[in-house]
Amino acid sequence: MSQAVVHNDIVYLSGQVDGMGEDVVAQTKNVLAKVDAYLKEAGTDKSKLLTSTIWLKNIERDFGAMNKVWCQWIDPNNKPVRATTEASLAASDMLVEIQLTAAKKWTK
Repeated sequence: MSQAVVHNDIVYLSGQVDGMGEDVVAQTKNVLAKVDAYLKEAGTDKSKLLTSTIWLKNIERDFGAMNKVWCQWIDPNNKPVRATTEASLAASDMLVEIQLTAAKKWTK
């Protein structure tokens, strides 16, 4: 499975997870560090995000903590559209999964 695919100057990242962090804050930070690396490798960055989908294992318990990390990470001048939902994730130790799309070029 590809971690990132580029088509017509749009970067599509697969869902990124982290099973190493002890809580949703640590896992979200680790996932967003992966996202930064994949975006850089593809020739773009978080200032060009278009869409995001976030899955939480327990949305009632973890939404606030995850959202705080997200808000600190996101470019305040370019917030993508976002959907956040609760889901059973691939492994029991995974608390968050984040999938994103970003433009390589930014035109206004």
